[in-house]
Amino acid sequence: MPEDRPPLPPFTRESAARKVQAAEDAWNTRDPHKVALAYSEDSVWRNRDTFVTGRAEIVAFLTAKWERELDYALRKDLWAFEDDRIAVRFQYESRDTRGQWWRSYGNELWEFDAHGLMTRREASINDVPVEEGERRIHGPRPESERGRTFPLR
Repeated sequence: MPEDRPPLPPFTRESAARKVQAAEDAWNTRDPHKVALAYSEDSVWRNRDTFVTGRAEIVAFLTAKWERELDYALRKDLWAFEDDRIAVRFQYESRDTRGQWWRSYGNELWEFDAHGLMTRREASINDVPVEEGERRIHGPRPESERGRTFPLR
């Protein structure tokens, strides 16, 4: 039987915001095994043009992602929620192996089981090249920024 990953659905505005911040915090560790624990054993993803099923594939996907996307740092914002679903908008910055910095903008749709594990994740993402001096996201979100919406530009 799966272990509960609070907060659990049905979500309130406060619990949905906590779930989003927990996801941001986990992804900012860049630890594929830690991140994968938030997903059900049979979780289904669409990430851009890639389809992933199950924790083992999630770990493989994230391992490859963070080998390509160096110095990855993420901000997520709650967009909407209802019962067992949450919609998120996000931005992250990373650099490629040639040193080019990128800002990636995206939207995610999440669905959770009764244990608070994500069973479905759909992500649409666009990348914009940025100069190093244009970067706005430097590491995990500081305490002073928690609960604040990250600006679009």
